[in-house]
Amino acid sequence: MTIDEDCKRGTPRRKAERPTEILHAAFEEFVLTGYAATRLEDVAARAGVTKGTIYFHFQNKENVFNQMVRELSKPMHQRTQQFLDENQHCGIEFLSSYLDFSYAEVLEDRHAREILRLLIAEATRFPDLVDEHFQYVLHPVFMRLQQTLADGVRDCRIRNTPAATCPDLLLSPMLALNVFLLVFADRKPIDPKKHLEAAKDLILYGLLPRKA
Repeated sequence: MTIDEDCKRGTPRRKAERPTEILHAAFEEFVLTGYAATRLEDVAARAGVTKGTIYFHFQNKENVFNQMVRELSKPMHQRTQQFLDENQHCGIEFLSSYLDFSYAEVLEDRHAREILRLLIAEATRFPDLVDEHFQYVLHPVFMRLQQTLADGVRDCRIRNTPAATCPDLLLSPMLALNVFLLVFADRKPIDPKKHLEAAKDLILYGLLPRKA
């Protein structure tokens, strides 16, 4: 019995799960072949449904891609927001905690790693989706980092340096690790713990006030 036949026989739970199953199958196909080369026939085969079932839930391949990015990004967005809500530390302490958190996300969330790669590759095709991803996933982090740096400079806990006005630089080590993992996978092993320690040494000590 196929999934579609199972649905027709009256299994509402399976029917409710169908869109999510399709999006997860689409994710694997987009990662494997890229957006342009991905066919909805292949997504349907991977999901165990007919192509018509995909069109019942989604308008077209573009809509599948948009909804895939939104749905699979939700857990990361929720964890990030929870981290921001629960960590009320100031200055260097918060920045150090954020680096710990961001590295853990890169290592543990394959969806987040691959979606970033897909968004970079398809930025010109999906500019609104890229902007939306930034607004909901990265913008809250940027705002918190910017405020932390500004407060640290005001309280003389962080050096008044051009680096204190560029919160995006604090994401650079995490992005570098993300790219390395995506490009080299298991071919060129990297020690994430050592990478994190180096990032903290480079960034956090660089922000500390200089001794007179």
